[in-house]
Amino acid sequence: MEIFKYLETYDYEQVVFCQDKASGLKAIIAIHDTTLGPALGGTRMWTYENEEAAIEDALRLAKGMTYKNAAAGLNLGGGKTVIIGDPRKDKNEAMFRAFGRYIQGLNGRYITAEDVGTTVADMDLIHEETDYVTGISPSFGSSGNPSPVTAFGVYRGMKAAAKEAFGTDSLEGKVIAVQGVGNVAFNLCRYLHEEGAQLIVTDINKESVQRAVEEFGATAVDPDDIYSVECDIYAPCALGAIINDKTIPQIKAKVIAGAANNQLKETRHGDLIHELGIVYAPDYVINAGGVINVADELYGYNRERAMKKVEGVYDNIAKVIEISKRDGIPTYLAADRLAEERIATMAKSRSQFLSNGHSIISRR
Repeated sequence: MEIFKYLETYDYEQVVFCQDKASGLKAIIAIHDTTLGPALGGTRMWTYENEEAAIEDALRLAKGMTYKNAAAGLNLGGGKTVIIGDPRKDKNEAMFRAFGRYIQGLNGRYITAEDVGTTVADMDLIHEETDYVTGISPSFGSSGNPSPVTAFGVYRGMKAAAKEAFGTDSLEGKVIAVQGVGNVAFNLCRYLHEEGAQLIVTDINKESVQRAVEEFGATAVDPDDIYSVECDIYAPCALGAIINDKTIPQIKAKVIAGAANNQLKETRHGDLIHELGIVYAPDYVINAGGVINVADELYGYNRERAMKKVEGVYDNIAKVIEISKRDGIPTYLAADRLAEERIATMAKSRSQFLSNGHSIISRR
């Protein structure tokens, strides 16, 4: 991999390689763009096939966070960390303390959080060395479990998509097929049930399905059958790449809106569902409630304020749909355009400000 060529091609700002022999730390911090503010993105710990795969994952995820944070309306850029190792057996206190010192050394350019393979306890260890970390224990003034907040954002975004498809954002009486009933999806089901929606659910975990059946009167179906059920809204909340050549012909819903990441297997599948007239709520816009929530910790966490911001996912999905219609493009492209336009506007503003002889001093 020609690292500098890659960075130049996709306009990355910085990559930091972190090594601590005593603890076994091998980490890569990728900072994609800080036009809107410090880069915020989680720390992932994974057993990568090789170092190049780890670098590519860090870069890909960092760029994704730039778009997610920008589209969410946050004054934050995009970054990500990957730690090479098995999260089940390679963790130790010294590793995360050492990593925290590396973050502190970036002096606020990068702020981390929990991600795949890391936990709140890991974030607490990082916090021993730096304040540039979110998602720590509530005893430190953090936001705690993000699942209910993420679910609330998905619920709000679903209503915005429904308004485009059905002329009203009311979900009362709508049949909604929810794929996956994990922590986020279960909380989403609660919101939908309270509004009077009829739920069809599936999950490989039978206990989760039974819980949804008992608490929300949901109808259970086998995992392979969720795509073809008669429904108004299909909510993918489990696997990625589930909008693909095999599933698209089966989908009868007029709206696709769910919490899962990377729902489109390929971008062409976004083109295809657009041609079919299905309203698609792009995943990184609709599931941004979690990052909006932890971002509020940077101001001294206030749950009421954070939830008010998460309500704005409705407006963000509405903006994406508006751009889609304005430019005649699928919503997945419109989401990118929303983020890019916001970044470009701020970059232009900063450039003009500096050209007039002013200086920008970090407030954090």
